[in-house]
Amino acid sequence: MRPGLALLTALLMLPMGAAAAEGIYRYVEKDGTIVYTNVPPPGGKRAKRLKGTFTQAQAPSAPVRGRASAPADLEPHIVTAAKRYRIPAPLVRAIMHAESNFDSNAVSPKGACGLMQLMPQTATEMYVKDIFDEKENIDGGVRYLRVLANQFEGDMVKMIAAYNAGPDAVRRNGGGIPPYEETQEYVRKVLQLYYHYKERERLAQNEPREATNDGDDASDGAGVGSR
Repeated sequence: MRPGLALLTALLMLPMGAAAAEGIYRYVEKDGTIVYTNVPPPGGKRAKRLKGTFTQAQAPSAPVRGRASAPADLEPHIVTAAKRYRIPAPLVRAIMHAESNFDSNAVSPKGACGLMQLMPQTATEMYVKDIFDEKENIDGGVRYLRVLANQFEGDMVKMIAAYNAGPDAVRRNGGGIPPYEETQEYVRKVLQLYYHYKERERLAQNEPREATNDGDDASDGAGVGSR
């Protein structure tokens, strides 16, 4: 995080059914902390009620469900961010599918928001100003994947585990997948989706199935080019 940048927090104090009905509020505390909450702030705090209907995000380890492909209107943002940060586009689609099932208004009980389920602190570190803006959310999520790729020398499995449990948890576990059931299920789920989207991409491009050394691909799902 840049020096002097305030931490962001997300406070979701009611069941998400209520959040879906009443919306999400955003306001800034005196110390600069940005708060997202489904509860109207007390007193005279100046809060912005975000437009839209917000839904509870699926559990990261939930079984694969939903679309077989990313919505067409998201594809330009996915492709642009994937090229900009040299992350495989199938991995971006897989993370997005696993995190939000392509719901740009998804909010988790822990406060992760949007398509890539960014925590507010991570969003601000990735220069995301509007966490529910589809383009910004995708760019921030893919930028964070690049940060993780650089930290873990392009090891895709470690990147996926760190996206779910945090990079510190991966390092504490000696660079392996942390022994959390949710994280282990999440890694399996994302890799399954990654191969699904990689195959769809191959078929769409009508290319033969063969390994590449391109930095925008992953060998056996285990590597992403670092920079």
